[in-house]
Amino acid sequence: MFDRLISYLDSVRARDPAPRSRWEILLYPGFWALAMHRVAHWLFEAQMFFLARLVNHTARWMTAIDIHPGATIGKHFFIDHGFTVIGETAVIGNNVTIYQCVTLGGTNPTNGKGGKRHPTLCDNVIIGAGAQVIGPITVGERARVGANAVVTDDVPDGATMIGLKARSTLVPAETWLREFIPYGTPCQEPCEEPREAGSSERVKQLEAEVAELRQLVEALAAERQLPDARKSGTDC
Repeated sequence: MFDRLISYLDSVRARDPAPRSRWEILLYPGFWALAMHRVAHWLFEAQMFFLARLVNHTARWMTAIDIHPGATIGKHFFIDHGFTVIGETAVIGNNVTIYQCVTLGGTNPTNGKGGKRHPTLCDNVIIGAGAQVIGPITVGERARVGANAVVTDDVPDGATMIGLKARSTLVPAETWLREFIPYGTPCQEPCEEPREAGSSERVKQLEAEVAELRQLVEALAAERQLPDARKSGTDC
């Protein structure tokens, strides 16, 4: 058990440069939320639902992180900061990272029965701050969901999802193979390819028109200033 704890703390340090030691991570709300969820999930599987909910409610009060006791969570799950909601039928793989204000939400079944309603996150997934992943969808291995994206469809392995409604972007193989990229949205990489073949040419054309208009405005300003200068010279 102690070895598993050390392994978990080291996995958090590998993804978060803020803590100076393992002791600091023991104060993280995500650590306590996950630890209490392990207890709540054990009670839930033992069909002690009230006690499971009581532990869940206490954890939510302490950490501002709401993980339903029925959610299944793998190893080395890291919630950076808090204010996260994870639904009952959510399944989370190993080495998953979630930033603040994320919801793994469910859909309301039309037949009124339970069933699978929440997302499945495969191994090494990164969910950016404020993202909403909704419904019984699967987010593929090493996929990334950008900040504030709303995802309602399956996400392929290694894809990056951005926007509202989220759409996939092309990710180079060397990026997909990296061990970890914070927040799931690297700033120095292109977000998406032009949607139309002639988009770049159109941009160049618009830039040329703007430059032409700027020259025209400068010429008109110079013509207006010339009579004013002559008038002021006559008055003198």
